[in-house]
Amino acid sequence: MNTPPITYAPPCDCGLDLVYRDESLLVVNKPSGLLSVPGRGADKSDNLTTRVQNEFPDALSVHRLDMCTSGLLVLARSKEMHLRLSQLFREQKVNKRYTAILIGRIDAAMGEVDLPLGSDWPNRPRQMVDFSGGKSSLTRFRLLSHEASASRVELEPVTGRTHQLRIHMAAIGHPIVGDTLYGEKSGAITNRLLLHACVLRFVHPFSAKPLTLVSEAPF
Repeated sequence: MNTPPITYAPPCDCGLDLVYRDESLLVVNKPSGLLSVPGRGADKSDNLTTRVQNEFPDALSVHRLDMCTSGLLVLARSKEMHLRLSQLFREQKVNKRYTAILIGRIDAAMGEVDLPLGSDWPNRPRQMVDFSGGKSSLTRFRLLSHEASASRVELEPVTGRTHQLRIHMAAIGHPIVGDTLYGEKSGAITNRLLLHACVLRFVHPFSAKPLTLVSEAPF
């Protein structure tokens, strides 16, 4: 079954939510519903990177968050910093934590989901669990609280595959609330995906100073 196209309706530009700034890098809080970088077509030109470049013309995109995901995004302010930050992400030296609300009451206090992921080509942009040709993918989770018939969890993507957190949670029977791509009817509960990049930890490539950036989930 082919996935129907999504109408892009980015949130209004109310100014940057700047979490950290120095002469070599920026950390910005991305709102849900906004692309990290330009998409295909003129209707998908509005994005966080362009909004940042309107204020900081030297900003360069280093990594991405799904359009529906909110939270912390790092941008470099020089080609050298871009290379170094990209290497940190590639070598898994950036510790990332997310807050999510899952459908259902998860029993385990913590655990891991280790399932290989690959593209579901006939149903792009969907990804899928693929034991034959998928790339190894590991997510750690920790239960924070139960909320009625849902669970608030902290998620740590050890690897960084496309839609990894969304697929892994759906695969264990607890899709993220608001995930209409992998969670079937969960989208009726809220008008957004309840997934937020809340913590980034890494060593500043120039100063060698440990950085911990925090953004509380808006849900």
